[in-house]
Amino acid sequence: MGGLRKLSKLKPIAEEALAGTVFLAKLLCGLHVANTYVCTAALTYGPSMLPTLNLTGDFIFAERISTRFGRVGVGDIVLVRSPENPRKVMAKRLMGMEGDSVTYVVDPKNNDWCETVVVPKGHVWIEGDNMYDSKDSRYFGAVPYGLLQGKVFWRLWPPKSFGPLEKRKPNETVL
Repeated sequence: MGGLRKLSKLKPIAEEALAGTVFLAKLLCGLHVANTYVCTAALTYGPSMLPTLNLTGDFIFAERISTRFGRVGVGDIVLVRSPENPRKVMAKRLMGMEGDSVTYVVDPKNNDWCETVVVPKGHVWIEGDNMYDSKDSRYFGAVPYGLLQGKVFWRLWPPKSFGPLEKRKPNETVL
């Protein structure tokens, strides 16, 4: 009989623990859905998007809805899963959609020789803003549209650069 009394005293504690566990599970599921389908955060680093993004790292937000509904366009900064290493996600600028003709400098470090390609159906052409040090479509060709992960819209870090990342016009160059 004494054991039942002790067990009944533990019931409110067990109910509270269960309620907390259910709340935590719902919260984590909500965060997972939001990160997978709505918006994601990324830390970018490296020279390929200089001067738009910093060499030492920017903390950016990208929304995933535009890529799902085909609402990305030339000039947008996008997150792209690397065609060479699927574990890596890169931030690059969208330079051409399917059917567009894109002219690019083949080897900017050594000469000014240009080549023009037509982006195949179901693909996009991406380039880093720093054409001298960027591994992009000039290196591995057009990228399947399905590798786009999101459209970058906001920079959170560093504080001096806090704010929206604007779309660049197609013929505008960054110096």
